[in-house]
Amino acid sequence: MDFALSEEQRMLTDSLERVMVQQWGFSERRARFASGKLDRAAWQQLSDLGVSGLLVPETCGGFGESPASMLVVHQTLGTGIVSEPVISSAVMAVTMLSAIEGQAVAAQWLEAHAQGQAVLAVAWQETGERYSTEPLSTQLLADGDGFVLTGRKRYVWHGAGSDAMLVSARLDGQMALALVPTQAAGLTTEDYPTFDLARCADVTFDNVRLDRSALLIQGEQARDVFAKGFDFAVTALCAHACGAMQYLIDVTTNYLKTRKQFGQPLISFQVLQHRLAQMLIEQEMALSSTYVAAAALSDHDAAVRGKRVSMVKTEVANAARQVGEEAVQLHGGMGVTDELEVGDYFKRLVYIGNLLGDNNFHYARAQSLQAA
Repeated sequence: MDFALSEEQRMLTDSLERVMVQQWGFSERRARFASGKLDRAAWQQLSDLGVSGLLVPETCGGFGESPASMLVVHQTLGTGIVSEPVISSAVMAVTMLSAIEGQAVAAQWLEAHAQGQAVLAVAWQETGERYSTEPLSTQLLADGDGFVLTGRKRYVWHGAGSDAMLVSARLDGQMALALVPTQAAGLTTEDYPTFDLARCADVTFDNVRLDRSALLIQGEQARDVFAKGFDFAVTALCAHACGAMQYLIDVTTNYLKTRKQFGQPLISFQVLQHRLAQMLIEQEMALSSTYVAAAALSDHDAAVRGKRVSMVKTEVANAARQVGEEAVQLHGGMGVTDELEVGDYFKRLVYIGNLLGDNNFHYARAQSLQAA
């Protein structure tokens, strides 16, 4: 896979970089966090730049870009720790819908998403089953000409701000994926902030009635579709972390250049130079690993793809935490105050270690795929 930026990719990243500086600065991000809901204007701005349609097939009005384009876009978005649902919706959900062929409902939602008119969420985690990708208690039951959905999902990333959810459930003893409008009768959401000041929701499905078209796919195909969307989302999250690490390194370097001790800039002290250099090494290694994950997304062997993506996730999560902790320490006591954006980046980098599976989950996943 060629990771050299094309002219179109460079123009897109240049536009995103300008928007990150102008609209995703410290005060703008904090204002969105404080509102406690999805900023539709911000989402539309990202859509206008092509983010929402990046992975949508051209037949559905999108750009149908490659994993290489996804990597550079989400690395750039990571510099602004964008908390809008660009990964949960524009990567995970879109990849799943794009992998389902011959579904008119999927095509309709993909077209709406490409235009920035829809936000999607993926509801897959359940109580008592930490990170399990297999639905257990959520049931989809045939009822006349349609279905009835019952159950409860936890930690639905940007669930309350979505227009529809891709829900994993059991149907006739098999895994199934259903598309459920958020406004459906019997669906309730409990929205709350996460550690990094983004949003999650617990979602309850109380006899939600759905028509036949709501069922997207089931059986082993449903597992394959979910795994593909999951791997794309994990890779985008790793790219996001690399962008956040790079920004934090730049901020820390500037701080050490301006802050003085004993009449000398802190950057002049060799021990601090070594710590800063180690931060840069960790970020570069994480980015190189993310390239491996992005290349693996095109592998036709799902087991090889999943194993590589999971191993990269653990490496990036470890690097993100180390870079975040070093940045806080090199800023001294101010690094943990609410007045500096360092704390916001630190929280995001630490939380990335738990998003879409923690290290234990991904070690076990990689091992099981290796055995398979």
